[in-house]
Amino acid sequence: MTGFDHVPVLLDEVLECLSPASSGVYADVTLGGGGHARGILAKSAPNGKLIGTDRDPAALEASSEALAEFGARATLRKARMHELRDVLDDLDVSRVDGVVADLGVSSAQLDQDERGFSLSKDGPIDMRMDPTEGETALELIGRSTEEELANVIYRYGEERRSRRIARSVKRAYDEGALDTTADLKRAVHRATGPKRGRIDPSTRTFQALRIAVNEELADLEAFLGQLPDVLATGGVVAVISFHSLEDRMVKHTFRGSRDLDPITKKPIVASDEERERNPRSRSAKLRAARRVEQMP
Repeated sequence: MTGFDHVPVLLDEVLECLSPASSGVYADVTLGGGGHARGILAKSAPNGKLIGTDRDPAALEASSEALAEFGARATLRKARMHELRDVLDDLDVSRVDGVVADLGVSSAQLDQDERGFSLSKDGPIDMRMDPTEGETALELIGRSTEEELANVIYRYGEERRSRRIARSVKRAYDEGALDTTADLKRAVHRATGPKRGRIDPSTRTFQALRIAVNEELADLEAFLGQLPDVLATGGVVAVISFHSLEDRMVKHTFRGSRDLDPITKKPIVASDEERERNPRSRSAKLRAARRVEQMP
């Protein structure tokens, strides 16, 4: 077992938006532990199909176990969100009836010290969604100038103290004192002061590095851009975001597209009960849109 969390965020709300049918074909581009995919397959029984992708090999292993009972109704592939069109082409599928994307880092990834995502667990400064390829966050820090690092922290973390933080982090790196995530947190605290409230002052820096390492916003932008080409007429896309950068991108895409009609005027948030049961849901925002046919 991989230890991946199987508790999906806003599951009932996602299923209500998608309305899975037995005749339908659906895609989950962020499989994780397979929670949303499992819900879609259950609702679309007995003949509904699910094409699932994830860039994290551990997530694919976990979801493969979680969805084994559905047999050939579930087809899983290792891929990033923006590669959905390529995956569908490879499977000879022209369009799907619904797509779900649950963005950001999962609880399971946070719980694994060796992944380097967590503020509370000491591990390598890695932060890659796919640990088999690409540069680590430490390598990004090493190759960046102080100004480049500050720009990353400001752009992706919306951190006003980005220049001070970048200076402190680069100094620690140059002195050979930046080996683990605990070292990174200490370097940020030297620039911001220690934690005083509920939110650790290094949260935004960790978020910024993770987004940059995984090219998350570029991946999301490309995924959103291909939705008219992968959704069947009447098909629905449901996207769960966890910070303002993602949510703004989804909102503007849905509102500005001639091919997508938003079906959520405001983002759907978790109920008090779910927020209490699943802390990860507290910052979750769900937006959905329907593919519409353009008049000639």
